[in-house]
Amino acid sequence: MNLLEQLSLPRLDEHLARVETALQQAVSSSDPFLSEVAGHLISAGGKRLRPMLVVAAAVAGGGTVSDEVVQGAASVELVHLGSLYHDDVIDDAQSRRGVPSVNARWGNLVAIVAGDFLLARASEIAASLGTEVSGLLAATIGRLCEGEVAELQYAFDPSRPESAYLAAVDGKTASLMATSCRIGALTSGAVRAEVDALTAFGQAFGMAFQIFDDILDLIGTDEGLGKPAGHDLVEGTYTLPVIRALAMIDVGAELRALLGARLDTPTRDKARDLIVSTDAVLSSVVAARQYADAAGAALAELGGRRAESEVARSLADLGHRLLDSLEV
Repeated sequence: MNLLEQLSLPRLDEHLARVETALQQAVSSSDPFLSEVAGHLISAGGKRLRPMLVVAAAVAGGGTVSDEVVQGAASVELVHLGSLYHDDVIDDAQSRRGVPSVNARWGNLVAIVAGDFLLARASEIAASLGTEVSGLLAATIGRLCEGEVAELQYAFDPSRPESAYLAAVDGKTASLMATSCRIGALTSGAVRAEVDALTAFGQAFGMAFQIFDDILDLIGTDEGLGKPAGHDLVEGTYTLPVIRALAMIDVGAELRALLGARLDTPTRDKARDLIVSTDAVLSSVVAARQYADAAGAALAELGGRRAESEVARSLADLGHRLLDSLEV
């Protein structure tokens, strides 16, 4: 599903092209090798969901897509990319976005340093946008780290509770989406009530998005995902559908016997088949829709001129449209 096509936002492609230019400028270094490594995943493309949220929030809050908004969009995408570099080292991932991961191509040490470089560039941009944005981005990087640690604590642990899963999602995914919306609102001069409403939207949408993404990891294909399907199972990250399937009397014991260690391909496929045979995926979609409802409710009072209201309505429905695309 192309999320960009789901937003009623004129000139979105043009605005995101400006973000791409800002990203390329941000990763430029006097060292050509560092520039190449830092720009590796930028060149590979991606959904650019977080920059899209920055731009959409700016317009929904009544502002224009100024240079400050574009720089804010670049800063959150750099944080996201830096976290991916580090995640791929942790997971020993071999591919990302259909290309070899940085750690697979250049090694773990280079990937870690390049990830740090991206976070530094993001912080530098945020500092140019004022103390509130700078402090917000720094706090969000801390939240990402907390979310990662919360996830690592339950690696390969079939007893992972839903509360721990949701706490990790809140830190690893929802916090940066909330920050994306907040930076878009702040850099476009939105009033405080609109800033807070858009932030609440981003937080709830981020929760819905991650549950969607975790479901897709189980039911998707390698080609569609741009990475191996079932990767979370292999790496011992047991997500909401897995947790709920483990709690089911008919398959829970059999599934639990398969988990707890790194899986080979036949075992991964067997585990996926067990999970999909239950109502765990469907119940996870229902849980995600509750967050999508909350995201829409956060924007219920947002609006103004016709163009702003249309963008706000488009954002409000985005979570449900995303979940509608799942073939479950």
